[in-house]
Amino acid sequence: MSSILTTVVVVAGAAVAAIVLVEIAHLVLSRLGRRSTLAADLARTAHRPFQATMLLFAVQQALRARAGEFPGRDGTLHTLIIAFIACFAWLVGALVLVLEDVALDRWRTDVPDNLKRRRLKTQVVILRRVTVAAIVVLALGVVLMTFPGIRALGASLLASAGLASVIAALAAQSALGNVFAGLQLAFSDAIKVDDVVVVEGEWGRIEELTLTYVAVQIWDDRRLLLPTSYFTTKPFQNWTRTGSAVLGTAELDVDWSVPIEPMRAELRSVCEASELWDGRVCVLQVTDAVGGSIRLRALVSAPDAASLWDLRCLVRERLVGWVWEHQRDALPRVRADVGPPHETNAPLGPVVRREPDASGDDRVFSGGDDGEARGAAFAGPEPAPAVGFPPHIASSPGED
Repeated sequence: MSSILTTVVVVAGAAVAAIVLVEIAHLVLSRLGRRSTLAADLARTAHRPFQATMLLFAVQQALRARAGEFPGRDGTLHTLIIAFIACFAWLVGALVLVLEDVALDRWRTDVPDNLKRRRLKTQVVILRRVTVAAIVVLALGVVLMTFPGIRALGASLLASAGLASVIAALAAQSALGNVFAGLQLAFSDAIKVDDVVVVEGEWGRIEELTLTYVAVQIWDDRRLLLPTSYFTTKPFQNWTRTGSAVLGTAELDVDWSVPIEPMRAELRSVCEASELWDGRVCVLQVTDAVGGSIRLRALVSAPDAASLWDLRCLVRERLVGWVWEHQRDALPRVRADVGPPHETNAPLGPVVRREPDASGDDRVFSGGDDGEARGAAFAGPEPAPAVGFPPHIASSPGED
């Protein structure tokens, strides 16, 4: 009876000592957390797993040191070992999550020009899931190795590992394909968290990127869930892969009689008066002139895709209002000739020639540093001169 009481007292004392030490460490970290984000996260996230780990370790060591032989001793110690392994894995996972949270807090994405920060956030989110999965698998493996019967089967398991891996790979081909696709997306920069994409005809933002699926937040707050393998096997549009600044258009069909220069000036005034415009591109061009009407395309730029959408709607609204207020005769119309046919050689009237706008608002691929850069990106190689003939007699393609 005296030995049992001594064992109980020793075990209880070890447990109390472990709890006291953990609470002291928690108090110190909480005080340091007032000035350090890392200490605050450690005190908040790692407190419970650290407490459980130290308590189980203290009780296990006290039983080994003071308890003699008693019924169920081996089973009790084995249970404590398994619980300690599980709590230690919990503690390691909590510490890893704290470090990843600190990295995410340091590199926030709610700032302008956040391309590198979004890339880091995507990689950290993927690594977090891989780390947690690896910790759980390792913990289960260590727990299984504590059973003597499983250790004895180790040689036969290793011998059949090749066949088992082939069978498992065939059975989980789709799931493994998504996992590897998720890792590929995390480190290939094809998509990142907060990227603006057009996929399956829907315009949205990458809200979540996991090892198995990608959640796209569509503009109307619906969520489009796609397997990660979709983004490695099918084409899609990524508007913010190399930067958040984008270009967009607003098109109008008007009559041939519309004055272009006043509308160009109106577009410039709309862009300059709006905080949505980033000051890079403000161009109005005639992109089509068939079917009795002309098509005007207003090309504008914005710092991000959300601002671009609102800017395009604003430009379209203001230009429509301007045409209705100032040039109602320029609205699209259908012409029909109901009189006698004209003479073949009858004059058609004076030809109106419009001089190019000196401001450069009528050009996309020239007329400015930004336009010249786009023109150089889309220009093809210069044609090579004809070999063997002087320039003035070199034949053109298609001539004999």
